[in-house]
Amino acid sequence: MKILLVDDHTVVREGVRRLLVSSVDAILFDADSSKSAQAIFAAEKPDVVVLDLNLPGGGGGLDLLRRFLTDRPDVRVLIFSMHSSATYVMRAMQAGAYGYITKSASAAELVEAIQKVASGLHYLQRDLVTDLAGSDIWTKGQKPALSTKELDILRLLAQGKTLSDIARDLGAPYKTIANACTGIKNKLMVERTGELIRIAIEMHSG
Repeated sequence: MKILLVDDHTVVREGVRRLLVSSVDAILFDADSSKSAQAIFAAEKPDVVVLDLNLPGGGGGLDLLRRFLTDRPDVRVLIFSMHSSATYVMRAMQAGAYGYITKSASAAELVEAIQKVASGLHYLQRDLVTDLAGSDIWTKGQKPALSTKELDILRLLAQGKTLSDIARDLGAPYKTIANACTGIKNKLMVERTGELIRIAIEMHSG
C-alpha cells in the first residue's frame, strides 16, 4: 500500500510518518503543498491520501481532494484537519472524502482511520459522529439523516434498554428493531452495538 501525507507543517508530517512507519505496512510519501502533492500523486499513484484542509496557495485541501478524485476516482482520501465543525466535515464528505479525523484525535484512532479507509470503509472520528448524528451528510452517497424511529431507538438505547425492550416499547417486531439498528450503524459508520450505545448515551447526556 502507498500512502501520501499532505500537510504544510513539517512537525506534523514527521510525527505522522514516525507513527505510520511503526504501525502500518506501507510505502510513505509526504508533500508540503498542493503543487508538490499533485506531482507525487501523479508519479506514485498512492492508494490512500491523508490530507490537511489548510494548504497554502490555490483552493486548499478541498480543491486538491477534487483534483485527486477527478484524476483517480478510486483513490481513498482521509481528511486530517484541525477543524472539527460540521460545516468542514460535511463539505469534505460531500466532495468525496472517505473519512475525516481531527488533529486532536489519538494516534491509535488515526491509525485505525487510515486502516479503515484503506480497506474501503468510510470513517468519521468518534467525537464527530456524535456531533453529526442529526446531519444529512454521512458518506459520498449522502445517506439521509436519522429518521424519527431511529432517533427513538437511540434514545431508548441511551436509557439502557435492550433491543427486546425497545421492540416492546415501540410495538414493533424484534427483527424490525434489529434491522433498524443495523441501518443506524451504517449511517453513523460504526460497526459494533457497543459503539452505538456509547453514541446514544453521549447524544442524550445532559
